[in-house]
Amino acid sequence: MKKKSDYPFKPKKLTNREIQLSLIENFVGLQRVLTNLTLKFDTLSDNINKLLNLYEIAARSFIKKVEDGSLSGEDKDILKKLDTMLDQNKTVAKSLTLIEEKIRHKIYGDHIPSDNTSTNFKPITIPEERIGEKPRPRPFPKI
Repeated sequence: MKKKSDYPFKPKKLTNREIQLSLIENFVGLQRVLTNLTLKFDTLSDNINKLLNLYEIAARSFIKKVEDGSLSGEDKDILKKLDTMLDQNKTVAKSLTLIEEKIRHKIYGDHIPSDNTSTNFKPITIPEERIGEKPRPRPFPKI
């Protein structure tokens, strides 16, 4: 029985010179792509710097308005929305801390003391004795 090859044609044997030329051509093409990428990153960096400068100028003018007391109704609405957003951010941060504590309690049990400080986040690691274990099924919630 004849063995069918995967290719419909027989691959051509390349000489050492042809391989070297092909490698050089690919390397030059790669350098062109990297040069293009570098130029685009430079452009992106410049645009980000311009955007940050714009935000800085806007923040300075907003602070100047607050100090002068010449806030319009729209500016006051923006301040109220920012305050609301800050409060929501605090709530989300507290919730994430509580969730992290619960997960830590579930994994380690009671022998690991939990931190209530949000600045001391430690990575959760699974104890060696629990690495090969299958997770225990949880009961369905009661409705």
